[in-house]
Amino acid sequence: MDNQIIFEIIGYLASTIIAISLLMKSLIRLRIINGIGALVFVIYGLLIEAYPVAVLNGIIVVIDIYYLLQMVKRSEYFSIMEVGSSSEYLDYFIEFHLEDIKNFFPNFSFKPEKTDFIFFVLRNTIPAGLVILEKIDDKGKILLDYALKDYRDFKIGSFIFEDNADILLNRGIEYLEAESFVKKHTRYLKQMGFVMHENNKFIKELQSHYIQEKSL
Repeated sequence: MDNQIIFEIIGYLASTIIAISLLMKSLIRLRIINGIGALVFVIYGLLIEAYPVAVLNGIIVVIDIYYLLQMVKRSEYFSIMEVGSSSEYLDYFIEFHLEDIKNFFPNFSFKPEKTDFIFFVLRNTIPAGLVILEKIDDKGKILLDYALKDYRDFKIGSFIFEDNADILLNRGIEYLEAESFVKKHTRYLKQMGFVMHENNKFIKELQSHYIQEKSL
C-alpha cells in the first residue's frame, strides 16, 4: 500500500476520533477521546512533515491531560436529603425531568404515599439524583432511581446502595428490588450489584456500610 494512502487513513482516523469525542456527554470521556484523537494527529503531522499540525495537536494533548488530572484530583461531596411526599420541589423536579425519566422508567407515574422513602442525592450541594422506594415488609421496591445526565457515572448509585446501605437497613429494608426492560438501566443495575431474576426483576441484598456524606 502506498505511504500516501496510509497517511491519509491516519488523518481520517484522527478526524473521526476528534468528531466522536465531541459527542461525549461525560467531560472525562470527551477529554480522553479528544486527547487520543489529537495524539493521532501529532503522528499524522510528523509523518507528512506538517509540523504546525503536530505542534498544535501536541499542545491539545497536554491541555487534555492537564484537565483530566484536575478532574481526577477534584473532590466531590455527596449527601442525602430526604423530602416528604408533599414536597413542592419534588413535584417540580419530576415534572421538569419527566420526559428523560420515561427513557429509563417508561411506566413511571408518581402517586406519593406517606410511607415512601424519597430522597435527593446532592453532589456538591446540587441535586444530582432522585430515589423513591416503596417499603414492602423487608423489601425496598425501587419506584425511581434517576440521575441527571451530567451525573450518570455510577458514583450516585454506589453512594446510595453501598456507602449508605445502613440508612435503608435501619428502616427495615434488607434488600432492594427493581424491575426494568430498558437496556441502559439493566446495565446500570448489574453494575450496582443487582442480580437478575425472573420477569426482569433485579435483586440486591444490602450490606452494612454507613457514610452519609462522602468526598470523592
